[in-house]
Amino acid sequence: MDTIVALGTPAGRSAIGVIRLSGPDSLGIVRSIVGDTHFKPEPSQSVLRSIRSNGSNSILDRALVTYFPAPNSYTGEDVFEISCHGSPVILRQVVDLSLGLGARLAGPGEFTLRALSNGKLDLSQAEAIRDLINAQTEAGAQQALRQLMGELSARLQGPQQKLIQTIVQLESALEFVEDDLPQLRKQHIARELADVATDLDRLASTFEVGHLLRDGLKVTFAGRPNVGKSSLFNMLLASERAIVTEVPGTTRDTLTERISLDGVPILLTDTAGVRDSTDRIESMGVERTRQAMAEADLLVVVIDGSEDLRAEDLSVLSQARSARHIVTLNKSDVPSFDLLEKSRSSFEARTISVSAVTGYGLETLRAAILEPFGSVDSSNAGFLITDARHYDLLLRARAEVQSSFDLLQGGASEELVVIGLHNGLRFLGQITGETTTEEILSEIFATFCIGK
Repeated sequence: MDTIVALGTPAGRSAIGVIRLSGPDSLGIVRSIVGDTHFKPEPSQSVLRSIRSNGSNSILDRALVTYFPAPNSYTGEDVFEISCHGSPVILRQVVDLSLGLGARLAGPGEFTLRALSNGKLDLSQAEAIRDLINAQTEAGAQQALRQLMGELSARLQGPQQKLIQTIVQLESALEFVEDDLPQLRKQHIARELADVATDLDRLASTFEVGHLLRDGLKVTFAGRPNVGKSSLFNMLLASERAIVTEVPGTTRDTLTERISLDGVPILLTDTAGVRDSTDRIESMGVERTRQAMAEADLLVVVIDGSEDLRAEDLSVLSQARSARHIVTLNKSDVPSFDLLEKSRSSFEARTISVSAVTGYGLETLRAAILEPFGSVDSSNAGFLITDARHYDLLLRARAEVQSSFDLLQGGASEELVVIGLHNGLRFLGQITGETTTEEILSEIFATFCIGK
């Protein structure tokens, strides 16, 4: 195994930048960098050393060097962390020094991949590290941390052990018993398989909420010009992000910002008003609006509730009809506002009255954004499946177990029943990395940042 090096902190200027090395030659490389052939600090203790340029005594920086010897390190190999001042120039020089001394630049997630290969964590825990780094909300970070601590792996152990025990019984019957399994034994096996299917169903069902905490929602405001889209956008953000004037067509391009609703990350998009225009710039903005509408998980169609519906309103409603959407009637503070008549005669979706001036209906709008996606209570959700790969494998494993259960109940031979159990066990093993192919690992770790 060669020695790898990478910057462990984000690129750019900072107070401190950390360079990580892992591999059998890391100690020798660090000794050359600090100019001391006998250097070997105490494990897990940081020491201050001068970083010297290759082949000279000139000092590049003063840095804290921390040593984590194998096997008690993140990767299971000898690991060094060099904490320099966060100048991109200095950090680049130290990385180049390491490369010149025989290290190789690490690929995306290669430190974590080595930890996986050396048994320091399983694949679901490795993916949790990526999710923890990328978490957009506190709730999302908490779920990633629970997975990192091994909660998913622990929950899979029960179903896996039951499948293994059942496979052993069925294969033993094939090998050593001339007659069919006794009826009582078959009933016991059927109950075990039913329990496994129930456990997998229960775990997979948490994905509906879990993926929202991890991936979030794209919510787009749409409507004709001057109905208050940007004002509502600003109110949800609690900041004056979008320019608001009484002039129709003020918003010419899409604006996006992130907020959190009940722990769910929301990518909120304000758009140009939809109308026919001879203005080339405004027409480009309208086209981007249509694209944002097509990509949204939820459309918030904004209507001026103080005026009669116009052709542009009907056009936006028509485009939204095939998508998940809610209708927001703005300007409820205006005397001519008439929510009941408009909602009864014109709208098929959930309709909310709001005022971007007074804030009336804002909390109702917040709740309505999450409502189409089910109940989300991140504070009392328990452990959730957040990764689509895990969800897919759970469904596959569950289907295989159910197939074996049906075959057993139908009187099929043990030889046929056991095939689905082996498949189910293999799918569960792919979640934790026990049966995962190199191609899948490469695809997963390509999503990691370099240095982790």
